[in-house]
Amino acid sequence: MEAVWCSIMQLYGEYGASKSGLKLIDYNEQSGLAIIRVAHTETEKVRAALASITEIASKPAAVHVLKVSGTIKALNKKVKQVSSGQ
Repeated sequence: MEAVWCSIMQLYGEYGASKSGLKLIDYNEQSGLAIIRVAHTETEKVRAALASITEIASKPAAVHVLKVSGTIKALNKKVKQVSSGQ
């Protein structure tokens, strides 16, 4: 999450970061999938910040958005479909 916060801060500053409403909901270390909650008005800004991440903990990295949903419940269903290969 630190890399995400740093990226948002770098692109939009403290005010922009505070508007994002960013919160980690779930993270699976084995699959590398995370669910983060974001204010719906800030979705595109957070997506841009995620795309600008090139390293995490001094190691090369890329962050990709797989799914976006209006609710956590619907997103959990979508993520299960993605992880099961449907």
